[in-house]
Amino acid sequence: MLALRGCRVAGAGRSFARSAVPFVLETFVEGDLTEPGAPEEVVRSAAAALGGLDVVVSNAGAGWSGAFGSMAQSELDWVFDLNLRAPLHLARAAAGHLVRSGGQLVLVGSVAGKVGVAEEVAYSAAKAGLSGFADGLRSEWSPLGVAVTLVSPGVVDTPFFSRRNRPYMRTWPKPVPAAVVGHAVVRAISSRTAEVYVPYWTALVARFHGAAPGLYRLLAERGSGLGAVAAPDRGRRHERPGETCERPHEHPGEPSNGSAGCNGG
Repeated sequence: MLALRGCRVAGAGRSFARSAVPFVLETFVEGDLTEPGAPEEVVRSAAAALGGLDVVVSNAGAGWSGAFGSMAQSELDWVFDLNLRAPLHLARAAAGHLVRSGGQLVLVGSVAGKVGVAEEVAYSAAKAGLSGFADGLRSEWSPLGVAVTLVSPGVVDTPFFSRRNRPYMRTWPKPVPAAVVGHAVVRAISSRTAEVYVPYWTALVARFHGAAPGLYRLLAERGSGLGAVAAPDRGRRHERPGETCERPHEHPGEPSNGSAGCNGG
């Protein structure tokens, strides 16, 4: 979406299918963001190709579904490595570029990180950590002229539903198209909004949980469907690639799935 608005885009991820991307990338860095040095290499390569970074969008993530006690240690570590440690390392690597450009960091979290979801315990905890990171970093970077945005989607219609071992069977809430999340990220970049929920009504669920956690837990345990609102990744694993982009100052930035960085031309 960024490229369609005149942005120069660089991508990053484990693999790249050019036929699936309807625009030309300035560069693509293939690699696993959980590996040591990979986030730094993504930032270095993207900044070199684009001449700097204006916006970085971190959207790498994956879910795991099942009883928490049945998780292997390697699976627990993997969920935290991808959903929390990788975005932190990416943000740290991009810090200098964003401070120089007065740019923006966009972190894609989950409503699960706001309310906690049964059988998504590790994923919820990792996304909750990402939410806390966004709050703290926003306070630290705001005086430097850098915006920090947290986007928290609910259930999203992405290809992992057809690949996972547990299909999405609920009749409510209906998964929103991935493009809806993409457009929400674009608007957040254009307005430098601090926090965004997709769809917007899931913000009410998060605020209800914050205002009346005891009542929220009671209703969730009784099967009200509140827990379902915050469970976008009910399958075993789903991976999202990273993306980095550059946008000219006269165009708003717009990321697709992944980590994105933008620099004014």
